[in-house]
Parts: sequence; C-alpha cells; structure tokens
Amino acid sequence: MPFVLLCLLALGVSTCSGPVQESALLQKEPGETWIRTELLFGLSRPGGAPVSEQEWRDFLGQEVTPRFPDGLTVVEAYGQYLNSAKTQVREGSKLLLILYPPDPASSAKIEQIRTAYKKRFHQESVLRSTSLSKVSF
Repeated sequence: MPFVLLCLLALGVSTCSGPVQESALLQKEPGETWIRTELLFGLSRPGGAPVSEQEWRDFLGQEVTPRFPDGLTVVEAYGQYLNSAKTQVREGSKLLLILYPPDPASSAKIEQIRTAYKKRFHQESVLRSTSLSKVSF
C-alpha cells in the first residue's frame, strides 16, 4: 500500500505531512512550558563500595534540595553502560526528575549537581537528559 494512502488511513486526514512537531503538540496542551531534566546517578564506585542509601539521601539534602526546593522526584533504577575503558558496567542507580520554568540559572544548578556527584562519589559521568514539558498544577 502506498505511503500516502497509509498515512491517510492512519491519520484520517487528507494530507500526510510527516511527524508532528513536539512544539506543535506542546502548544495545544494546557499549562505552562517548563524544562524537564532527568539525571541518572550510578551507585557503584570504581573499585569500592556502592553509594549507600544514607549517602544518597545526604547528597540529595545537601546538593539537590537546596537548589530545587520547590520539588523533585527520585526513582530507583537499574541500568548498564559501556564505560571509557570499554567495560560493560551494570549497576543500581537513581533517576532524578526535576521540572522547572525556563531559566539559565536553573541549568547552571543542574550542572553544579552533576559536578558535585561526580566529585563526591568518583563517578565518570552523570547522564543528563533535558526536554520541554507542558505542566499544570
């Protein structure tokens, strides 16, 4: 079946213009456009003990909450990645989700959190994923 016909059947429209733009979707949703940042913190130290739950909570209380006191979410996770030595690493991790209004100062705070975690727990990296979200309370 030709691509255009498939698009017409699937979308129920008279033209097929390709993927819908994220910004167009966001414009139609209720609420304000904010930044959504996810940070993935590995809990294994190189050659040492894992980051304990108490150490994580101390880090959260000292480094994250003061920078984002309005709220955040932490999710227990498990992941794997290929480190710089090309070794497959599997470890427990924490997924930190923060939503905030667009503001260059907030982006700088995110980078401060990443830097502090890498330094404190001798981490090679802290993954950052940032996107736009429509939020309403």
